[in-house]
Amino acid sequence: MSRLIIIANRLPVTITEKKGKLKAVPSAGGLATGLKSLSKHFELIWVGWPGLASVKSGQRTAIKELLGQYDMHPVFIDSTKFNNYYGGFSNSTLWPLFHYFQQFADFNSRTWKDYREVNELFAAAVSKVARKNDIFWVQDYQLMLVPQLLRQRYPTSQIGYFHHIPFPSYELVRTLPWREDLLNGVLGADLIGFHTFDYVRHFTSAISRILGLDEHYLGRIRLGSRVVDVDSFPMGIDYEHFAKTLREPETRHEIKRYQREIKGEKIVLNIDRLDYTKALPQRLRAFDLLLSKYPGYRKQVSMLVILVPSRDTVGRYKQLKEEIDRIVGYINSKYGTIDWTPVHYYYRSIKFNRLVAWYKLAPVALITPYRDGMNLVSKEYLACKDDGKGVLILSEMAGSAKELLEAITVNPNNTEDIARALHRALQMDEQEQITRVRKMQKRLKRNTVAYWSAHFLERLAEAHTVSCQASQHLFDKKVEKRLIADYRKAQPRLIFLDYDGTLANFRNDPGKAEPTSSLHDTLHKLSKHSKNTVVLISGRDKDTLEKWFGDLPMNLVAEHGAWYKETGDKWHQAAAIDVSWKQEMLPIFQQFTDRTPGSFYEEKNYSLAWHYRQTDPGLAEMRKHEFMDKLSTAIYGRPLQIMEGNKVLEVKNVEINKGKAAQRWLDRQHWPFIMAIGDDHTDEDTFKAMPDSAYTLKVGFSDTVARYNIGSVEEVLALLGQLNGD
Repeated sequence: MSRLIIIANRLPVTITEKKGKLKAVPSAGGLATGLKSLSKHFELIWVGWPGLASVKSGQRTAIKELLGQYDMHPVFIDSTKFNNYYGGFSNSTLWPLFHYFQQFADFNSRTWKDYREVNELFAAAVSKVARKNDIFWVQDYQLMLVPQLLRQRYPTSQIGYFHHIPFPSYELVRTLPWREDLLNGVLGADLIGFHTFDYVRHFTSAISRILGLDEHYLGRIRLGSRVVDVDSFPMGIDYEHFAKTLREPETRHEIKRYQREIKGEKIVLNIDRLDYTKALPQRLRAFDLLLSKYPGYRKQVSMLVILVPSRDTVGRYKQLKEEIDRIVGYINSKYGTIDWTPVHYYYRSIKFNRLVAWYKLAPVALITPYRDGMNLVSKEYLACKDDGKGVLILSEMAGSAKELLEAITVNPNNTEDIARALHRALQMDEQEQITRVRKMQKRLKRNTVAYWSAHFLERLAEAHTVSCQASQHLFDKKVEKRLIADYRKAQPRLIFLDYDGTLANFRNDPGKAEPTSSLHDTLHKLSKHSKNTVVLISGRDKDTLEKWFGDLPMNLVAEHGAWYKETGDKWHQAAAIDVSWKQEMLPIFQQFTDRTPGSFYEEKNYSLAWHYRQTDPGLAEMRKHEFMDKLSTAIYGRPLQIMEGNKVLEVKNVEINKGKAAQRWLDRQHWPFIMAIGDDHTDEDTFKAMPDSAYTLKVGFSDTVARYNIGSVEEVLALLGQLNGD
């Protein structure tokens, strides 16, 4: 049985101490329940904080022994460091920012330092219990650096990460001073999970715009020799647990007791933690508006507010609690009578059986957070409607709104919208209620928390397999050694080299990407060797190649094959080529350049190229597709083609490509050794023209017909340096 190590901020138990005796009390949370179900298929090991604010040195051994019985391993954290990591960076920086409360976010370098150090403590704690072939699953925003820390320690292991809260738009992420560290930390995983596709989209946008990782498609990110998958996995609940609890005698007793208390009133249920993201004051104001606009609901409808204490010693939460108290008092004094209280308000935790009883009894649940990663309360409410009667009013900003399509959705900022929804819910006939609830229940019964966890781990295994397959094409030391050996024993040798992105890194201004003296010397030594025929085959114009490399004893190909120059000869045109089309295309290129800040076009002898390296990535992606559609229409029926390079679109004649240019040398004789290196789509034609025995190398890790992927320009130059050692 495989071992699954779950790394979470909190262990699924809380350590309590009474009269000097320690006890582990199980948690009842959805995450703990869902992951527990995996014990049928995995040996579960937990690593996390044990829940004690401070632990005496003498207690550590006792806690380890107690938790060891359950395969749980505690991470002990100094109280000051823990406060900075948890209450500080996690909940005073990431929590508000990721819930779109930027004004509450505290960008504090001290709390960031402790957040980073605590993440390292977690990774170190994992290392003490990890074995070869273990699977790692990191949970949530408190541990965003841990996946990368584990990847450094276990480069070939399966590592998953799940983000349980919202992931905000790029505009908010970029306000973080430590944004790159956090994004790179998460990218240590093979699979990154979110509750909804919106969060997936925001994450991929952030890595594209902030980290410049543009090689991603359909949630799959190319990251060096690895592949990282990003996908949505809506978390469910233990549906049967709620249904079973509903049938228990204790729950039935609570239902009867509450029925006597409410005396036939309709209950609008609110239950939430004390948190500014939950929009609790807005719900109360909407209820006030309902009673004002529809006086007939007075003495007929009451709101039940169950508020679970949370961080009420923190200033912002204390102010929120005071605001809620004030609004409840205002409504009750405004509408209340001696025999009717409009708002029943409880500020405490509630026993599970009592919670289920209220879920069952309340004909309406009002759940309208400003933002929520998922919101399981909405699902729990529906699970307790065994007769199908009830109406869920749900914020469109909650993750669960993407699944619970039959709920009445509202904008949590719109008090009038919420009041209208309450009126609609209270007037809805029973048959419509049942129809809506049964459809949602059908989904909830299938998409349980057990299904969520199992599905994530299945996808993690798939993602890891894809990543391993990608690494098999890596140009590693073993392949390098074989290539050098074949090179040294062979003669003659034919070598094709691209320039931009292969021998020189890209520049925002292509004109400034001239070769260094070191590169010039490398190419001179390689091309003057009597056994070598070197062909520099580029999309650059012939005048530039002549200026940069005309003095070298090598063959030059310009504009993807439109021009060629053999060693010691002059430039020749590959064929008689019609370029009259350029005058018609130039206005289109000019138009898109004008509409796309940071872009420019380049007119070559036989082609037109549109460069967008300096353009905002989101705008560039949109304009690129729009431009390609426009060009496709313009070139229809003509002997022209659109070629997509690295941040460039180029239109040229179909008879011109690097593969045809390379064929000029391939056909001349038998070559015992052939090597071709390039970096973009235009070089795929070169790779396709090569015999199977050739060494074909693609710079970067995008899909290719080349045999191997080599990591960077620097690695290419290092390889050429070793060949020159012959």
